[in-house]
Amino acid sequence: MLDYRFIKDNLEAVKANIRARNMSADADAVVALFDRRTALVTALQALQARRNDNAKSMKGKLSDDERRRLIDEGKSIKDEIAAAEAEVAKVEEELDIAGRTIPNMAHPEAPVGKEDKDNTEVKRVGEPATFGFEPKDHVQLGEALDLIDFEAGTKVSGVKFYYLKNEAVFLEQALIMYAMNILRRHGFTPFITPDVAKAEILQGIGFNPRGKESNVYNIEEEGTCLVATAEITLGGYHKDEILPKERLPLFYCGLSHCFRREAGAAGQFSKGLYRVHQFNKLEMFVYCLPEQSDSIHEQLRLIEEEIFAGLGIPFRVVDTCTGDLGAPAYRKWDLEAWMPGRNGGEWGEVTSTSNCTDFQARRLNVRFKDDDGKNKYVHMLNGTAIALSRAMIAVIENCQQADGSIRIPAPLVPFCGFDVIKPRS
Repeated sequence: MLDYRFIKDNLEAVKANIRARNMSADADAVVALFDRRTALVTALQALQARRNDNAKSMKGKLSDDERRRLIDEGKSIKDEIAAAEAEVAKVEEELDIAGRTIPNMAHPEAPVGKEDKDNTEVKRVGEPATFGFEPKDHVQLGEALDLIDFEAGTKVSGVKFYYLKNEAVFLEQALIMYAMNILRRHGFTPFITPDVAKAEILQGIGFNPRGKESNVYNIEEEGTCLVATAEITLGGYHKDEILPKERLPLFYCGLSHCFRREAGAAGQFSKGLYRVHQFNKLEMFVYCLPEQSDSIHEQLRLIEEEIFAGLGIPFRVVDTCTGDLGAPAYRKWDLEAWMPGRNGGEWGEVTSTSNCTDFQARRLNVRFKDDDGKNKYVHMLNGTAIALSRAMIAVIENCQQADGSIRIPAPLVPFCGFDVIKPRS
């Protein structure tokens, strides 16, 4: 969340940022509640000072009348303090709820727009393949080669669930090891993270764990949720900690199952593996000093580029517009891979990386002790190293061959143990 004092001192800029993000939030209400809390806390402190003075007065030599008067006064002050504390708690809860609706400030260079069509392309790597035949999409190829079974997934678990079979199992594991080894070379500490997190951790990261708009599966009566990304569990790893400055930055990567309701997601762009309720993902997460986050954000994007360039998959990089950033992100880069089977050939998002500055750290209370002895909030960044379902789409569709087979990219062959997926006789 944003600092309340920052919102008050930069109210018009905060309102403009809310409009640019196409979000609904009441910054005026936050400022009013902040001022109300400040006044109440000041009044409470005055009462506490009176209580202390009253207690000191009780230590002197007093007449019986004076002692009774001070005792009565002390009881009255105690009641006033209890009422004031209750009022402060009530206003603080209202302020917290209102404050959480205010999005992070956007980078001044982030393109202003409402949706992904307003994103700005900044880079392109590789050229879309030209085929001497009509390319198929990954659903057709997966069914023809007996790699993916959507019908059984629907029968057993529901729509947007699936089974991976045969060589596809090895292909997914190969993609994991390929990406994991790249991150190891870049100095990341690897994790396999829990599939469950407390609702308060999701809220801290910026996910809405409740309500119709939530994209999260709740575990009833447990106060927990299935995670939608390892960003949640890696971001919560240091909750309520003060990290030694000399240890920063911390580069973590987490392999996890991801569960998403994908409420309202439908249409041709959600076909097959592109938008599903369960998938595996390798996520990058960084805790760093505020002055480090911009350069580290570029570093995470370059790692994502390295992963897909190494696979020979054509992709482009887009600077994400304000309306598509999501509340926690200050700036976000998306990598969109060329998908020949997507509506006759289109770009589809495969990874993203976000600099969330101190927005998540304030919610999760993750700080470092600076050289001046003061505790300050770290900056937190995340980036998808590889989302396996979408990476599978890119590999299967770009590497298809005229005979219906799929060529395995060279870096994956040692992990797969084969270099081609052939049609079955």
